[in-house]
Amino acid sequence: MSTQTKESSSPTLQPYKETFSLGRFVRTNGGQLGIIGVFIGLWIIFIVSAPDTFLSSRIYFAFMSTIPFFAIMAIPLTMVVIAGEMDLSFPSIMGMGMVAFSFVYERTVNIDSVTTRVVLAFIAALISGSLIGWLNGVIIVRFGIPSLVATIGTQFFWRGAVLVLTEGRNYTLSYIKETFLYPVLVGKIGGYFPMQMVWLIVIAIFGWILLNRHQFGAHVYLIGDNVQSAQLMGINTGGVRIKVFMLLGLISAFAGVLYSFHIAYFWPSLGEGYLLNTLASVFLGGTSVFGGVGTILGTFLGAFIIGAIEAATVATGLTGFWTQLIYGLIIVLSVIMHTYLRKRAG
Repeated sequence: MSTQTKESSSPTLQPYKETFSLGRFVRTNGGQLGIIGVFIGLWIIFIVSAPDTFLSSRIYFAFMSTIPFFAIMAIPLTMVVIAGEMDLSFPSIMGMGMVAFSFVYERTVNIDSVTTRVVLAFIAALISGSLIGWLNGVIIVRFGIPSLVATIGTQFFWRGAVLVLTEGRNYTLSYIKETFLYPVLVGKIGGYFPMQMVWLIVIAIFGWILLNRHQFGAHVYLIGDNVQSAQLMGINTGGVRIKVFMLLGLISAFAGVLYSFHIAYFWPSLGEGYLLNTLASVFLGGTSVFGGVGTILGTFLGAFIIGAIEAATVATGLTGFWTQLIYGLIIVLSVIMHTYLRKRAG
């Protein structure tokens, strides 16, 4: 009797053990565990190499003040790359968003409230970013132009548009400090914790939910893995791809507003220094350049590694010129690694 009871209970216990096995958990979350391990390992190296810098709280407040400006764009860029596409125009979209902001503010002088004018200008910036992203998507999807080629062209086009429309002039934004948007976007909680870090966390959580808990995210992964199969399943692949470009355009314009509010100034060169570190954040975070693979957590941690590299190189006695070399090396090694893994899987 006891033997029969023991045997009959085994089939029900076995699936329970397999479901919660450590090996299965590691296999399922290997990519994210890997980037967490890299993050911890590199941070230990940073601390050992420059303890005075990386054991000081000031460096972490500095990271939270500066890294979000490009990390925010790395989140939607991750979705673009997972979908098997690429976008190099986002630095120029940052500038175009602020062109829209400045033009709307200057042309609403008949409105007495500075706050109302700033809010309208802010909305205009976000709309312009979304429209440029939509246009990128339409060019790529409707005309069948490779996204890398198309966005190289639009990067130069929109940067040229920024310079032409502003005539190379700078704009002071000192008036924004009179509005509620200034503390909401770039203020400091308790005088220490920067709001741009809060926005990065909010956008990262939104991106994670969109990719992992929404049908849209499942479609993005399917398209990046095999676009023909996605089409056979009835997915509107063109519409999904256009939406990821629109999302990147929207967030890029938002990042441009954040940075300009942070320094209370708009330079026509806004965004020019963010291309490499944003791309490096995405690829270091484990997103495959071939599409179908990537995580928001990986990109989030990758952004902080990239942001810390410059501080680490300077703190260890190297010049800041080494940072671009390291960013480029990260991108190349990431492509090589994903190419190797792709061939093994094939």
